Amino acid sequence: MRDVIVIGAGGGGPVVAKELAARGLDVLLLEAGPRHANPRREWTHYENDANNPLTGFFRFGPADRTKPAWFRETNQNSFLWQLSGVGGTTQHYYGNYPRAYPGVFQGYAGADRGAYDTEHVFPFTYKEMVPYFEWVEHTAPVQTAAMGTKEEIYFRGCETLGIPVQTTKDAKGFAYRPQENAILQPGGNAGRTSDRELLVYPKATGCTFCGFCFQGCMQPVNAPRNQFAKRSTDNSYVPMALTAEVWAKAGRPITLITDAFVNQVHYEEKHGTPTATGVTWRDTNTGELHREDATVVVMSAGCTENPRLWLNSELPNPNDWVGRGYTDHFFDWVLGTFDEYTGNSKGVGSSARCDFPGHGGLENVGLPPALEAFTLALSDSGVRGAYANGRGKTGNWDGPTGRPLGKELLDIMSHGIDRLLNVLVITDDDVEAQNRVVRSALPADRNGPVAKVEFHGRQRSARTLANREFMARKAAELLKGAGAKKIYRIDWAPLILHVQSSMRMGTSENNSVLDANGEARWVKRLFIADNSALSNGLGGPNPTLSNQALSTRTAEKIFRLYFGGDPWVGKEAPVVSTDHRISVRLGQLGL
Repeated sequence: MRDVIVIGAGGGGPVVAKELAARGLDVLLLEAGPRHANPRREWTHYENDANNPLTGFFRFGPADRTKPAWFRETNQNSFLWQLSGVGGTTQHYYGNYPRAYPGVFQGYAGADRGAYDTEHVFPFTYKEMVPYFEWVEHTAPVQTAAMGTKEEIYFRGCETLGIPVQTTKDAKGFAYRPQENAILQPGGNAGRTSDRELLVYPKATGCTFCGFCFQGCMQPVNAPRNQFAKRSTDNSYVPMALTAEVWAKAGRPITLITDAFVNQVHYEEKHGTPTATGVTWRDTNTGELHREDATVVVMSAGCTENPRLWLNSELPNPNDWVGRGYTDHFFDWVLGTFDEYTGNSKGVGSSARCDFPGHGGLENVGLPPALEAFTLALSDSGVRGAYANGRGKTGNWDGPTGRPLGKELLDIMSHGIDRLLNVLVITDDDVEAQNRVVRSALPADRNGPVAKVEFHGRQRSARTLANREFMARKAAELLKGAGAKKIYRIDWAPLILHVQSSMRMGTSENNSVLDANGEARWVKRLFIADNSALSNGLGGPNPTLSNQALSTRTAEKIFRLYFGGDPWVGKEAPVVSTDHRISVRLGQLGL
């Protein structure tokens, strides 16, 4: 009998595991995918090696590459970018940690309050959330991003937009700024040389500008795992959870089991109330089933797998909101070609952004060649100018939206990957009930019926569509101001990343799954802690910080409600994940 079982070691689960391990609880962390304990031996910097959905080392599938990836059904033009393994999608993110916009919280009284999704706000105030932001920002740690040529050109464009530089972590209006980023600042020789012999820890610390953020992080060479530059949870929260006894006064290290796919959450009636009691998980190597019981169960398997697991476990769903409200920031890309060197593929992936509260945000994203080609290829308009399909919009970019093909694509790419500048449009999209996860009617896999994701890009709300157009035009204006010679807009089809809210926390029991504590409304002792618990699309900012801040808050609620403890955020000083004691203990454990 455990105190707590956490399902999933992605962006949120390790946060709950680490915080409760620091309080001395017996925590079991189960992860369906592998743990890449030695990335330098297991990974490469090649884009296909990492991201191929069938064979890549980050694919959503078992550790054994001879076995097929786990299947999911999408019945529209879209790309579902799920990952397995410790770290989850934080293995390939760009480390961006902006705070959510204040307008998406209950009690917001700003003049622009009507510009947000007011039907789906967080059930508490922004003021209450700030200490949790600060706790995570210190733990990661979050710093001002290291920048290079592409950011210099991006800021040149920002200066023409007529908006100020933002000087605080809180977004209070239209502004531009360096990213708040969880990639360690370069130290020693990093950033000063390309000599590999000089980029070895401790001669170099932090980011070495290798330019492969999307393939995971294994830099600097020979650094302890908690000193790797990018603060994915496999480099930050998981090492802390595994070593809790050395940095927390009452700490107790967690038990981490990987290749352990949970296929059922158990519950029983206690005092007339459904109550979670444990889980059954399957060893993906041997096929053996195991049962574990606990006082509290935390689901952190992600926006697609949490609804699937819930439905397959036949847990209560009286308002039919399990799996609904799936949001994704309705991404789009606008890119410009330049005659000058932009450093598109060099250095930290994304270090500059613009915030447009009430509409969304823009950020620069540098891409290596294969991912650049992929970015240019996923469009709801089809081939640029070739189809009369109701898309192919025109605006302050050059020609209609769509994917360039043939000679045009050849011209763009042969112009030079480092003469491009990409701007990612991140829309503030509404929580919409019809965007959802259901159980597929296709054949089940070993873990039961698989997830079907219904996410139609053309059925968004009028506010979401207007926000996307506003942001795309701002992106084109920025690129023009920066000096782009030609500007393309892709009109991306849904790329299901940044997904949020499919098991949302809300103010009303009519359209939410979780109460204000993060506990399931209809199953006691069952909590959810990851992007799926977020109440809305945050106004547009990247979700990792808000996910981890909310997961920290949820850990406190668990400790107070079921273990008689007191909250600690705002009362204690957080420990930074790069703490020397953690590095030493990891070495002793061979991790």
